[in-house]
Amino acid sequence: MAQLSTSCRSGLPLVASTSRPSVSPVYINRRNFTLTRAQTQDAQGNTEYAAEEVIFKPMPAGEQQLEQVQTAEMNSPDVDDSFARLNYHQDSEVGVNEQINHEYSMSYQYHAMSNYFNRDNVGLTGFAAFFRASSLEERNHAQQLMDFQATRGGRVKLAALAAPPSDYNHEEKGDALYAMELALALEKLNFKMLFQLHEVAEKHNDANFTDFVEEMLSEQAQGVKEVSDYVAQLRRVGKGLGVWEFDKIMAERATTMGQA
Repeated sequence: MAQLSTSCRSGLPLVASTSRPSVSPVYINRRNFTLTRAQTQDAQGNTEYAAEEVIFKPMPAGEQQLEQVQTAEMNSPDVDDSFARLNYHQDSEVGVNEQINHEYSMSYQYHAMSNYFNRDNVGLTGFAAFFRASSLEERNHAQQLMDFQATRGGRVKLAALAAPPSDYNHEEKGDALYAMELALALEKLNFKMLFQLHEVAEKHNDANFTDFVEEMLSEQAQGVKEVSDYVAQLRRVGKGLGVWEFDKIMAERATTMGQA
């Protein structure tokens, strides 16, 4: 055994020993650890202490968690059988599942918009690319939420999605402005839902959950501002040639979204 530099509470050194006399337990200054030591004497009559073993004694709370892990069943849908779940309230789990399905609904809506603008008799391919990238972005958000749910020991429960409209032409506003105003409404609704999810996290004093939602809120606030700018700009350009020129801006933005 290599020489030990750590000393006991009494200040006596712990050194290696080749003899194995009677052993008596002694406690060192570390919570829930027990050090078993043996006492010997060298040729000069000096007392030496040899560390025989160190035993970890978990706190009562730790023992409760150990019992929960040992009794959890494999492949069970019951949240009580989760290995990872700890201080994760049921309200939080339900809220995350609702947000997952909302993100998927937005993705579905944006995908429908993309296909409208990609029609051969619409031909605004920049808008089509922008809404396609937006659809993928929302789907990625849903995946982030599902990964978080799994990390905290929750169970992902997907719901049915309502079919979005397939036509976005508006007699007064035109299709580009109408679709972008709808996108803004969706982005603002998403921000509101994330804010409510943050309130759930705070209510149950879940710091990890709070931090996670705050990151999504920050990104969502930027998204609301971006789409707000597009609505303002489209109102300025009208329904004619301006939309054709704006379509080029949408194509460039879709490219940067795909690289993010």
